[in-house]
Amino acid sequence: MASQRVELDYVAAARRPRWPGVAVLLLSLLLATWLLARYRDAQVEVVRLEAQGGLAAQRPLRAPPPQARLDEESRAAEAVVRQLSVPWATLIAAIEQTATKDVAILQLQPDVEQGLLRLTAEARRRDAMFEYLRRLSAAKGLAEVHLVSHQVQETDPQRPIQFAVHAAMREAR
Repeated sequence: MASQRVELDYVAAARRPRWPGVAVLLLSLLLATWLLARYRDAQVEVVRLEAQGGLAAQRPLRAPPPQARLDEESRAAEAVVRQLSVPWATLIAAIEQTATKDVAILQLQPDVEQGLLRLTAEARRRDAMFEYLRRLSAAKGLAEVHLVSHQVQETDPQRPIQFAVHAAMREAR
């Protein structure tokens, strides 16, 4: 195969006229100058109105919020602070001390206002559940541990026992 001859054109193409670009540039400079003058006039007017006291009088004063709303927000903030003041270190240490391989904790709900810990767990056997309750009763930071409910999970082939426990938190108050 023979290569084809390539013709190169070294002559530059004719340029487009420059006057449209120059016209757009001049138009944009005129517009920028006009906007700058309007901005300066507006600033002068604001200063004049503030000096006369007219601009400040036009701004409405915000009325303070009603006392009932402030009280409600204060109660909500206090509730959040109480929830954040849960003695987590004590609770976690107590739960870790009582952990066994036969019991899985499903849910842990501290209620600081009542000083109560609600715990939902699942045990493989009934004996494991009672042993876990004994260990919770002996844990530091918890008192008055009570079994609230229990139920055998019939749908699960291993038939675990799901149970709920309430315990008083000693350092919650």
